[in-house]
Amino acid sequence: MTSYQSYLYQISTAAILSIYSLTTLAAPDQTLVNLGNALYNDTQLSNNGTQSCATCHNPKHGFIDNRDNGVKGAGSLGDDGHSIGDRNAPTAAYASLSPAFHFDTKSQKYKGGQFHDGRETDLKGQAGGPPTNPIEMGMKDKAALVKKLQNNPFYVQSFTSLFGKDIFSDVDQAYLAMTKSIAAFESTTEFAPFDSKYDRYLKGEYTLTDHEELGRSLFFSNNNTNCATCHQLKASEDQTGETFTNYEYHNIGTPKNTALRSKNGKSSTHIDHGLLENPAITDQQHDGKFKVPTLRNIAVTGPYMHNGVFQELSTVLAFYDKFNNKKRHLNPENKQPWNAAEVPATVNKKDLKAKKLTDAKMAALEAFLRTLTDKRFEHLLK
Repeated sequence: MTSYQSYLYQISTAAILSIYSLTTLAAPDQTLVNLGNALYNDTQLSNNGTQSCATCHNPKHGFIDNRDNGVKGAGSLGDDGHSIGDRNAPTAAYASLSPAFHFDTKSQKYKGGQFHDGRETDLKGQAGGPPTNPIEMGMKDKAALVKKLQNNPFYVQSFTSLFGKDIFSDVDQAYLAMTKSIAAFESTTEFAPFDSKYDRYLKGEYTLTDHEELGRSLFFSNNNTNCATCHQLKASEDQTGETFTNYEYHNIGTPKNTALRSKNGKSSTHIDHGLLENPAITDQQHDGKFKVPTLRNIAVTGPYMHNGVFQELSTVLAFYDKFNNKKRHLNPENKQPWNAAEVPATVNKKDLKAKKLTDAKMAALEAFLRTLTDKRFEHLLK
């Protein structure tokens, strides 16, 4: 074994031992989950050895990128030490419950998939994207990553045991095996425990405060807020647990994040077309639409919107209210008028219509949203 191989082995072994101490995971194939766990946390799967999946989806911080990155967390810093993305890393929590990307004939809307634009059908596809993305983990290609896997005795043993002794003879199959393993880990209760105060309330194990109860009532009242239209409890009858998203795509009028653009090199005139950036979509009616996110852990996974343009959850609520309340004409974070929508033509004004809210009702809504925080992350609440 070379010194480099020995180094990789030591890194992975240490990572595995520390990971196992976090939680006991339940899955159909624990060996596959264990492999995915190691891969998810291994920085050696990036070009310079500085990043893992956990870097941008930190298990200790709601599975988001909790680093500042010089942009107040709005975008992620790449393995090269200087590239910054143009979108905010979505939480990996509860991502396994998103249906595969598809066109729903009943609602006549696109649903599901991974990433803000659904460009990957499922978790396997999502896991395979960042390693070879030049501004993320930066590996030259799949072959370069598979070579790193082969330099690690633990991975060689695990891959051949799970996927066959010839798995490394086909680069694409070996890469796919890696993504399957990571997806298996991301499909465990580590990522979707359903143990928030809200879940405990449903089981009769927690009593909502008066403030939280008012927020709950407002949230589910279409006569008041219309929140539950998009952030509905279950997208299908057979879904396990309530994820507070219908997995559809909508344009809610989010403005550009000009501060992020000034740092990442994107032109100030650049437009993020959202769903239209998905290679499978060409219809202009989908311009500027983004996937409705889960509200699980929403109080601890800021900044908000697909581009991290808002720092505070209260700002997001004020942004929604400004469509119905003339008093909400200023962004509370900078005391300036709200910037225009990045793609104004397709803003979903119908579903944004609701009754205007008082400051007290907005505070109550936020109090309820805080109850959607997983138990392990409650210490992160401000």
